[in-house]
Amino acid sequence: MREVKSAEITEAISRMICEANYKLGDDTLAALKNARLKEESLLGKEALDIIIENASIAEKDNIPLCQDCGTAIVFLEVGQDVHIADGDLNDAVNEGVRKGYKDGYLRKSIVEHPFSDRKNTGDNTPAVIHAKIVTGDRVKISVISKGSGAENKSTVAMLKPGEGTEGIIKTVLKTVEEAGGSPCPPVIIGLGIGGTLEKAALMAKEALLRETGKPNPDPEIAELERNVLEGVNGIGIGPLGFGGNTTALAVHAETMPTHIASLPVAINIQCHSIRHRETVV
Repeated sequence: MREVKSAEITEAISRMICEANYKLGDDTLAALKNARLKEESLLGKEALDIIIENASIAEKDNIPLCQDCGTAIVFLEVGQDVHIADGDLNDAVNEGVRKGYKDGYLRKSIVEHPFSDRKNTGDNTPAVIHAKIVTGDRVKISVISKGSGAENKSTVAMLKPGEGTEGIIKTVLKTVEEAGGSPCPPVIIGLGIGGTLEKAALMAKEALLRETGKPNPDPEIAELERNVLEGVNGIGIGPLGFGGNTTALAVHAETMPTHIASLPVAINIQCHSIRHRETVV
């Protein structure tokens, strides 16, 4: 049994939250630059230039990429041969979030009660934590700061099984078209297909952790990703909603088996400022 101190979890999360909010990932930055070369709209090109310049300024000056520093979402893969010492794992995660948002001068956006007084918690906790037990003696931690402009345009649809691939594509296109420029395109679309309502939503969020533009290893799923991306970019919303052929940078889909009577489809929209990091302790 390997021992991991709770303080290690806290420090790792605090560091990753700051890094993610200050520096856009190289994969996403490369996707944006590639999109700039292919964008046909002059306004779209200008919008992409501004997005790329914003990322450069944020990294150089250690300031947030976006004023909405998001909800802290933490994925934990805890090895079954790991013992968390000197504290509770959930407490360690929330302390890391608290420390990261305070030390990084990041906007705190979490309210205590969702439908009444909505008083700010003041430290961006509690985090949304998803944990699973895996083999091994390590803890893999993935953090994403998810802004609400894009999250608010996400959805889950329970399709009829017979709607199949065509129904999935139609549902995604409808969702993106209705969202328009609100989620700050070009977006990255996470798709969760199968399972149950809540599992599809979780898969859609997890899909956003993938390297931007990296296809699913399953050829059939990868083809679906390509077809959805082509359809979305044909809508014409464009960068920041100014029109163009770059409404999305990538589509990432994850699937799992489902009930014979169900076809759950979750669509998690992520703005161009995707802020995530991962580490193993």
